[in-house]
Amino acid sequence: MQPKPEFTSISPGNLVAVTEIDLGALAEIYDEMDIYLSIYMKSASTADLDASRSFVASRFRAMEKSLPSELRESFRSTVSLAQEAIESPSWKGERSRVILASSPESFLHVYRMGLEAEPLVVLDTSPFLLPLARLRDEYLDWGLLLLDSQEAKLFVIRSRIMEEMSRSSIDLMNKHKKGGWSQMRFDRLRKGAIKSFFTQVAEDLANLDNLQGMRGLVLAGPGEAKSQLKELLPPQVRDRVLGLLDVPMGTVPSELVKMGDQVALDYERSVSKKRAEELKSNVLKGQLSSYGIDPVRDALTHGRVNTLVMLSDYVVPGWICEKCQHFQEGARPEVCPQCGGRTSQVNVLEELYELAQRTGAEVEFVEEDEFLQSIGGVGAILRY
Repeated sequence: MQPKPEFTSISPGNLVAVTEIDLGALAEIYDEMDIYLSIYMKSASTADLDASRSFVASRFRAMEKSLPSELRESFRSTVSLAQEAIESPSWKGERSRVILASSPESFLHVYRMGLEAEPLVVLDTSPFLLPLARLRDEYLDWGLLLLDSQEAKLFVIRSRIMEEMSRSSIDLMNKHKKGGWSQMRFDRLRKGAIKSFFTQVAEDLANLDNLQGMRGLVLAGPGEAKSQLKELLPPQVRDRVLGLLDVPMGTVPSELVKMGDQVALDYERSVSKKRAEELKSNVLKGQLSSYGIDPVRDALTHGRVNTLVMLSDYVVPGWICEKCQHFQEGARPEVCPQCGGRTSQVNVLEELYELAQRTGAEVEFVEEDEFLQSIGGVGAILRY
């Protein structure tokens, strides 16, 4: 009998941005048996929590009835491990929680998020990550620069959580007191000071290391300041600007996040559409592409995929061998034809996503695309 693994628990004491969850590491986890329980709950209110708990309990009862006898004890133990996280009250700002648990592996991860996830309970050979992957694709971190001619505030928005990174300002009246100057000279000096201020802000943005890890930057504020600043940005930063928002400097943070989120989401959808068009073009021209479950799986296995393009919320029924991890589309055989191992039903797109995570391929989710649907909901843009 193998010794029980050392207990691994991750349960941050604050709301977590979906980009903070290490999906790559989680995608590496799997077992030959269905021992990983993945629970997604709505938790924005007491009513949401009560409904989610009722749904989770009903799924537990149905699962236990359908499990083979040799898995029931570990299932009950895993349910007990997750129970405290299921029953705990909601935190301020929390809209959903994700619980990933396995008693046999001494494994418990609990993530509370400010994003909403649909209730779901899955028992599988690995943590079920597709809902988190879709949220991550939709809510990548983005930056917001709120500015006018005298002040600039830089924020980062992570899963609708707004954090101020820096601020700078210039006191024009104290810097250039009018005194006996002519109005023309005062205006000229004032414009020079504003341009110098914008130039400094542009330089600060260019030196911002974590901008490269964000989706991009939204410029917001009243008047022409944001447009003037955009023209001063170096090309590599200007290309990261997602859009402009015309708002007062005193706009409340929740409204800034709401409006900026829409700009960032519109930009992401345009990127997804371009990826889908690129895939279609490559397929029709016979260039670097692959489509269909088996060819895409094989390309991922050999590290040939640059970008995996999938329809969001699409389901492709299939099966996976819990021993050798081979998976494919279609009806589940009793045993794996390759190794004779035990098989279980899966959404094949989840397995493709996890394989993409393990092989370093980018993943692009597309909401609607007729061509992508016509080729089975998934395709790949290849490296070679």
